[in-house]
Amino acid sequence: MDKIIVKGAREHNLQNVSVELPKNKLVVITGVSGSGKSSLAFDTIYAEGQRRYVESLSTYARQFLGIMDKPDVDSIEGLSPAISIDQKSSSHNPRSTVGTITEIYDYLRLLFARIGHPHCPKCSQEIKRMSLDEIIEKVRIQILNHCQTEKIKPQKFIIYSPIVRQKKGEFKELFINLKSKGYTTVRVDNKIFNIDDDISLIKTNKHSIDVMIDQLTASYSQIKDKIFVANLISRLRPVVEQSLSLSDGLVVLSKSNSKDILFSEKFSCPKCNLSLPEIEPRMFSFNFPLGACEKCKGLGTIYRIDPDLVINKNISINEG
Repeated sequence: MDKIIVKGAREHNLQNVSVELPKNKLVVITGVSGSGKSSLAFDTIYAEGQRRYVESLSTYARQFLGIMDKPDVDSIEGLSPAISIDQKSSSHNPRSTVGTITEIYDYLRLLFARIGHPHCPKCSQEIKRMSLDEIIEKVRIQILNHCQTEKIKPQKFIIYSPIVRQKKGEFKELFINLKSKGYTTVRVDNKIFNIDDDISLIKTNKHSIDVMIDQLTASYSQIKDKIFVANLISRLRPVVEQSLSLSDGLVVLSKSNSKDILFSEKFSCPKCNLSLPEIEPRMFSFNFPLGACEKCKGLGTIYRIDPDLVINKNISINEG
């Protein structure tokens, strides 16, 4: 049933009221003082819903809850277990909310932490964590699909390890370190350089630096060969492992005439250079520092000085 049907409600000052209320909707019961708003919402609908719910429990559980009196009403259909929150809060503690009072807050935290899909707070892109095998499979599929789209000539693919993402600096020591490890090619701000080139960067500007790990070519005819595909997978594994190790969990696949595709083995948004820790229920708690708002510290209230209350603009300095 998609609605609650109340017939002949006579609780308190209600005069044989019959009404139909839609379910899964925000329903407002309004009227002048004494018209029976609370009598209908709290003393009739909620009371009957709570009474029926308690009656469905075991005898042992009922002794702790107690059974409410049946309201003066002919019939109520379509009721579900009910929760009632009075606007006159019995607590002035800012940490007491509807979620904590009804005890659904802990369940919501578990729900978001265990089955939620995290998104980047800046670009709204879904953040996923992939294993090594998943990244290799994604790269393989991207290569095969691109070759099927571009059938005319062999396609070039490059695996990069993004070691710097939009950071300021000259990075001279980084280039020296890469050269000592045997790397020969880097991509700086989307421009290819040999590691021996004189790479001069402006210290105050943000730069992105990718290290070329491997490059390969594949054609439409080659991807039909099972041996070629098997060798491709064998070649990709050490390449992807090397990239993940060098860039702390990131791999970039560059395709001919196409946008780069970035893969991550962590909860991070490579596009915005934003990393997230392991998602835990306490991160959704305003009582935990990492889950609390940085401005209000989880209290929902910011204390500030109101200049209008300090200075009386209607009188002079001498008068004040």
